[in-house]
Amino acid sequence: MTRTKSDKISFENISVLDAGAKGVCVAKAPDGKIILIPNVVPGDVVDVQTFKKRKAYYEAKATHFHEYSKYRTEPVCEHFGVCGGCKWQNMQYSQQLFYKNNEVLNNLKRIGKIELPEFESILGSEKQFFYRNKMEFSFSNSRWLTEDEIQSEQDLDDKNALGFHIPKMWDKILDIKKCHLQQDPSNAIRNEIKAFAIQNNLSFFDARNHGGLLRTLMIRTASTGEIMVLIQFFDKNKKQQELLLNHIADTFPAITSLLYVNNQKANDTLYDQNIQLFKGREYILEEMEGLQFSINAKSFYQTNSEQAYELYKVTREFAGLTGNEVVYDLYTGTGTIAQFVAKKAKKVIGVEAVPEAIADAKENAKRNQIQNTEFFVGDMKVVFNDAFIQQHGQPDVIITDPPRDGMHADVIQQILKIAPKKVVYVSCNSATQARDLALMDHDYKVTRVRPVDMFPQTHHVENVVLLEKR
Repeated sequence: MTRTKSDKISFENISVLDAGAKGVCVAKAPDGKIILIPNVVPGDVVDVQTFKKRKAYYEAKATHFHEYSKYRTEPVCEHFGVCGGCKWQNMQYSQQLFYKNNEVLNNLKRIGKIELPEFESILGSEKQFFYRNKMEFSFSNSRWLTEDEIQSEQDLDDKNALGFHIPKMWDKILDIKKCHLQQDPSNAIRNEIKAFAIQNNLSFFDARNHGGLLRTLMIRTASTGEIMVLIQFFDKNKKQQELLLNHIADTFPAITSLLYVNNQKANDTLYDQNIQLFKGREYILEEMEGLQFSINAKSFYQTNSEQAYELYKVTREFAGLTGNEVVYDLYTGTGTIAQFVAKKAKKVIGVEAVPEAIADAKENAKRNQIQNTEFFVGDMKVVFNDAFIQQHGQPDVIITDPPRDGMHADVIQQILKIAPKKVVYVSCNSATQARDLALMDHDYKVTRVRPVDMFPQTHHVENVVLLEKR
C-alpha cells in the first residue's frame, strides 16, 4: 500500500472478488475495507488507486492488470469505459446472468429475510445487443473530451456532441458514433441529424447558459418495424426547425411518427410538454401475441420488446388463471399486462396514476377488441380502497408491477386486507421488492421466483415472484 500527497491510496495485486451494486465490482483492501472498482471483472488481479474514501469502503480505479479473469470478454463498443451504460460489456453473458441471479437471491434473503423456494433459472435474453426499443440522446455544444483526445495534438475545434451524459456530470455529453443498444436505423438517424445540423449551422444546446436550438433526440422502434423520432428544441426558430424536420422526413421515409416539442423549461422531461406532430401519426404500434399496443411519445413500454413478451409469459404462468378469476393489475401503465392475461381471466381491472397511460390502455383494449378489461386512473394508495373493491369485485389474483421505489405501505396493507389467493409481484428492483415481501410474509408465502434479464450488458434485472395465501 502506498499513499500519495493528495491522500489517494494505491493497492497492488488486488483480486476482484464479486460483482456488486450499480455495475461496479468488489474487492477487499489489506485493511479489511471493501474496494469498489468499475470496468473490471471478478477474477481480475489489479493494482488500483483510490479516488474516494468512505468509512466502510474505498472507490478506486484499476491502474494495472496483473491477471485477466477467465470470464472477461472484449467489449464490442468503442465507447465502453467512458459511456455510463453497458458497464458489464467486458463480462461473458453467462456470468452476467450468474451475478444478476445472485443479486436477486441476496436481496430477498438479506432484506426480505423470508423463506424462499428454489429459484427457477434466470431467463436470459436471446439478444445481447440491439435490444432496446427506446433511446434518448442529448445535444451539447461542449462535448466531453476523452483522455486520449486531451493528450493528443489533434484539432479539438469540433465541440458539438449528440450522445449520452457522462455519469454524475449533468452538463457533459459524450459524442456517440455507434451505440450497440438499438437496432438500425437508429445510429444512421442520429448521425445524420448531427451531420446535417453542423452543415447548416444549427446550434447545439448550451446547458450552462440555456441556449441553442437542438436539445434532445428520442428514437423509438417497434418489433413491427415502425419508427418514432422526436426532436426537442430549445430556441424557437421555426425556419431552422422545419429545415431539420423536413430533412429527416425526406432522408428517412420509413419513419412512422415524426414529432417535435419546444421546451424552454429548466429540465428536458416531456411529460408536461405539448408534443407536436410534424409528419405521420402520433404513435407507433407494438405487437405481442396478436395484440397491438399504441405507443406515443410519453408512453411507458418495456424497453426490450422481445424480452417483455417473455416476462409477461412468466407473469401469466405464475398467475395460473383458469378463466374464472377476477384479476387486479396494479400500476398497469398502458395496460399491456392486463390485456395480455385477459383471455385467461373472467375480468381484469387495471389501475394507474398517469391519465395519459390509462387513455392509451382503453384505446388499446378497444383496438384489440378486449371486452373484459376496465381501467381506472388515480393514486394507487387513494383509489385502491374498500369502496373500489366493493364496486369492482373481490380479486382472486393481484398482479403488481410498481416503479423502482416499490409499493406504498398503504397499498400493501390494502392487499393484505383484501386477501386474494395469489399475488404476482413483478419488480425492476429486487431490493424494494424484498422489503415489500417482508411486510407480506405473515399472510403470504413465496412459492415461485424467477429472475428475467431485460437489460444485457448492464447490472439491471427484473424479478417475478408468486405469493400464495398461507
